[in-house]
Amino acid sequence: MLKQLESYFEFTRLGTNWRTEILAGVTTFLTMAYIVLVNPAILSATGMPLAAVTAATCLSAAFGSILMGIVARYPIALAPGMGLNAYFTYTVCLKMHIPWQTALGAVFLSGVIFLALTAAGIRQMILRSIPHELYAAVASGIGLFIAFIGFRNSGLVLADPETLVGLGNLRNPTTYLALFGLILMVALEVKKIRGAILVGVLSTTAIAWAWALTILHLAQPSSLFSPVTVAWAQSLVHWTPAPGGFHALAATTLQLDIRGAINKGLLEIVFVFFFVDLFDNLGTLVAVTKRAGLIAADHSIPRLNKILLADATATVFGSLIGTSTVTSYVESTAGVMAGGRSGITAIVTGLLFLGAIGAAPFVGIVPPAATAPALILVGSLMLATITEIRWTDPLVAVPSFLTLILIPLTYSIANGLGFGIIAWAVLHIATGRFRRQDWLLYVLAALFLARFIYLGTS
Repeated sequence: MLKQLESYFEFTRLGTNWRTEILAGVTTFLTMAYIVLVNPAILSATGMPLAAVTAATCLSAAFGSILMGIVARYPIALAPGMGLNAYFTYTVCLKMHIPWQTALGAVFLSGVIFLALTAAGIRQMILRSIPHELYAAVASGIGLFIAFIGFRNSGLVLADPETLVGLGNLRNPTTYLALFGLILMVALEVKKIRGAILVGVLSTTAIAWAWALTILHLAQPSSLFSPVTVAWAQSLVHWTPAPGGFHALAATTLQLDIRGAINKGLLEIVFVFFFVDLFDNLGTLVAVTKRAGLIAADHSIPRLNKILLADATATVFGSLIGTSTVTSYVESTAGVMAGGRSGITAIVTGLLFLGAIGAAPFVGIVPPAATAPALILVGSLMLATITEIRWTDPLVAVPSFLTLILIPLTYSIANGLGFGIIAWAVLHIATGRFRRQDWLLYVLAALFLARFIYLGTS
């Protein structure tokens, strides 16, 4: 049985094994487990029951990741997307006063459109129309994006009203523990130790807990440590468990209002859900497959149709059980960096999300100080693709630079890719270098331009 599975998942060709794949799956789960806490906190502002959304978050992530692993056989994990959940809550439900049931109906419709376009081969055509230099820019831009998230979560970079961002407090326990974790992970990576990121995450978690418990067990911790350090220790030890359980799903399962979404003319909202997920997923897909070395020599992605079908099906499933759009996660690169190359990595991640439904209280055990260095390390290593860009050619360099830099600065993969595609199209037209066979790229540029005009007037 194991030999058949190894053959199906191409262990020999990919140069992987069960231990590596399992470690990679656990690593991916640990770096994206925050969604189990964050997604319900955002969606519950719409009036959705917190316990139900927590269960739906875990179940949709489990379903999508396992489906991706079995059908497409890629180490790509899925979960409700950050950004799209904020749009669902703060724009659609709170600003536009759309009931969450109707908003779920709009998510469902966007998922159906995904499936239809994938079955017709249109999504595949879109992916093939993107110049491979922009693929490299997207991968590098997402690397900067991931690293920036890691810096923010570690407290090393903070918001500044005058300079936008500034250096954080290096005496903050989260910050110096994150720096310790980063040094440890890099050292393990240099020594070629399998699962270096996972070992670093678990080691930093253990040290953080030991340190916090030591502080709180002292007779007068406030006289020995700063108020910030004492507060950090208390928040870590006295974390609030997230509610969950399969029984809670009844409050949101099949509660979506598809007819209401159609009757209220939410085609514009459906389009935004569809459009953002399409290009966020595209960017993530390119970044993960490129980093894993799974893109073919002709810059195509094998089994692309199955990848896109898994993504679209997961979105439909998520809307049915009660969560916003499910999409591929850039944190999957953490698992890839831990050695994950096959669908087993995604399956393991999915199984852990399934277990998280009943073990949600334990998700909060891993502090940001442990996962932040993993994101920083993964982000830095993803910049390796930057050498594939022809920086001496302005027609390539400028669109690539816009893509690379605007992904982290706008906190959106779709925005960075959009500016890159528009710049590529405009510059090639302006210099007379456009080709008729690239017509779809220019259509994409026009769609992105329309999207930015819409966002600028909304």
